[in-house]
Amino acid sequence: MKRIFKFIEKYFFIIILLAVGISLLYPNSFAWVLSEYNGINIINLLLSIVLFTMGTTLKVDDFINVFKNPKEIAAGISAQYIIMPLIAFCLASAFSLDTALTVGIILVGTVPGGTASDVITFLAKGDVALSVSLTAVSTVISPILTPLITLLLIGNQIQFNPVDMFISIVEIVIVPIAIGLTLNYKFPDFCEKLKDYLPAISSIVICLIVAGVIGANKQAILTSSTIIIVVIVLQYFIAMALGFGVGYLVGMGRKQIITVAIELAFQNSGLSTSLAKTHFPTLSQATVPGALYSVWQNFAGSILAYLFRRYL
Repeated sequence: MKRIFKFIEKYFFIIILLAVGISLLYPNSFAWVLSEYNGINIINLLLSIVLFTMGTTLKVDDFINVFKNPKEIAAGISAQYIIMPLIAFCLASAFSLDTALTVGIILVGTVPGGTASDVITFLAKGDVALSVSLTAVSTVISPILTPLITLLLIGNQIQFNPVDMFISIVEIVIVPIAIGLTLNYKFPDFCEKLKDYLPAISSIVICLIVAGVIGANKQAILTSSTIIIVVIVLQYFIAMALGFGVGYLVGMGRKQIITVAIELAFQNSGLSTSLAKTHFPTLSQATVPGALYSVWQNFAGSILAYLFRRYL
């Protein structure tokens, strides 16, 4: 059984591509992902599972490390919530994206770093402890910064309630992480055993979210795929390049520079998709950028991790 879970974890990028292919061929197969059950959005519930698994891998020491590496943490978090949103805004403006895709791209830029960054950092021989700290801190402060920055960037064009978004992020992100963190604190040995299985479970959940969104927006993706894919690829590589630049300018070591670059490029795209569906329900295509970004960042990240490990 453990081998199966390790296989899923190792070949996640292939599995997510298969999920995308199935969702395009049989779009209704994952329609349930975007439905509701007893008033609860399934997509929000699935994302909470991912964040819960992240919480079970965290310890109080991960947050204490923030104070041990203030320069790296400050640089990484500043880049996360300044550079990444600006990249998204500039690309949306430069390519004159419609309202729905603009919202989706902006949300990809304003959400915290994704948990997959920790895995890619490990594969790239970066600073895993720094990656975990950056992901944890950016996630914990996201209920305040994500709604605020989103409001600053698109609030004059599109009406939404940042307070409601704050509450959503607390429910979807903070509560599951807190439960997972508490579980790890109370039952560390049990959570240690879970580590062999949770990455694969998170991978499967992310695949379901991506497949559900792509299946529901199949026609929109096929008719506007070129421009949005170009924007997503540019968003990813510009973030990666600027991450290297920030690390170099701050005077970090090789491992830390790689880590900041990966952290900046890897976003919690599942959260951006969830927020788009919850707070912009009339803009169905707003969920598309997050889903496509998830596919791309995991596919490209796996390749880049190999290159970084071998040549940097």
